[in-house]
Amino acid sequence: MLLERTAMTIEEVLVKQYGPLLSLAELAVILDRSPEGLRLSLRSSGEWVSRINAARLRLGRRVYFRTSEIASVLEAR
Repeated sequence: MLLERTAMTIEEVLVKQYGPLLSLAELAVILDRSPEGLRLSLRSSGEWVSRINAARLRLGRRVYFRTSEIASVLEAR
């Protein structure tokens, strides 16, 4: 029996590590920014900002980001 070694996609890695939703702090770690710096960046305009904001999900007062959509933003070139 041969074992195939497959590379994990960005989405698989992120979901495995963080789950289906990312908090702002977790997203900041992924993007190598401070949470406050990311919060300020997300208030500006730009293509990547609009794509990340599209992944935003509010649950009560808390803000989360869909991991699968963040992965697609990171995979885009």
